[in-house]
Amino acid sequence: MAVVRGVGHVSVDSNTSNGTGQGGETVLVLVTGSSGLVGSALTARLEDGGHSVRRLRRGASVTSDPSTTSWNPEDGTLADGALDGVDAVVHLAGENIAGGRWTAQRKAAIRVSRVEGTRRLSEALANSASPPRVLVCASAIGFYGDRGDQRLDESAVPGTGFLPDVCLEWEAAVAPAREAGIRVVNLRIGVVLTADGGALAKMLTPFKLGVGGIIGAGQQYMSWIALDDLLGVVLHILDDDEMSGPVNAVTPEAVTNHVFTKTLGHVLGRPTVFPMPAFAARLVFGEMADALLLASSRVVPMRLTERGFECVHPELEGALRHVLRRG
Repeated sequence: MAVVRGVGHVSVDSNTSNGTGQGGETVLVLVTGSSGLVGSALTARLEDGGHSVRRLRRGASVTSDPSTTSWNPEDGTLADGALDGVDAVVHLAGENIAGGRWTAQRKAAIRVSRVEGTRRLSEALANSASPPRVLVCASAIGFYGDRGDQRLDESAVPGTGFLPDVCLEWEAAVAPAREAGIRVVNLRIGVVLTADGGALAKMLTPFKLGVGGIIGAGQQYMSWIALDDLLGVVLHILDDDEMSGPVNAVTPEAVTNHVFTKTLGHVLGRPTVFPMPAFAARLVFGEMADALLLASSRVVPMRLTERGFECVHPELEGALRHVLRRG
């Protein structure tokens, strides 16, 4: 990968659509949420490509690692020199949305970690003596809410409910960075497929035991992306200085919960005959069930398609076989 330094942008050049090209100057990328599922994989991909990563983590105790610096998301304080020489920032930090039932306290923590943390970071970037040229800020397809079979590109209006409201505020929180002339992308991430964590990892045990099944009516759409392709999306965005604003990070074809269930069972060689009715999902997961399990979001990656990005794993069965190493 080569870096091209221009006015107001940074380009991480690559030889392939998924950002795995080789060779050239080093880019310094500051990553928040670097210990998380996506962040740890992204930092490894960047470093494998010969680039420098500076991990921005909460708390002063982590600064003994020269590749790590600290910040306080509550007030936006960054350690001295945290932004020195930084070409790009990828902001992935935030409370786990699916980490537990949505009590009032947990919902407040989810909102604050995303909205206030992003605003504080954006202000710090805007006020830096040498701001980075691009900020890629995580968002989510929860922006669209429950929309049935409507095809949703980046021009679609937000839905209603807790998640759309949080996503709307989350994306607006980057305003200080954008107003300072930093190129900003709000990355609306779909369900990330990897065996190492997230939704798929939680499904594996019941499916392997033969007690997996559809959730609710099974007709709700699920918009997904393999982890490898998500990393490719981030690198593509860093490379393309024409991309700004919202970008849907999903494969071109969403699938219904019924199709996903049957495909996963087929890949694992297990039956899928034990459905979870909607009322049971609500009993187990509360409000979170309607937003994460029963809501239907048929999201399409219009911006990525227009800019020439192609997923390496666009078909569900192939993607599942890849991430589960099922050949």
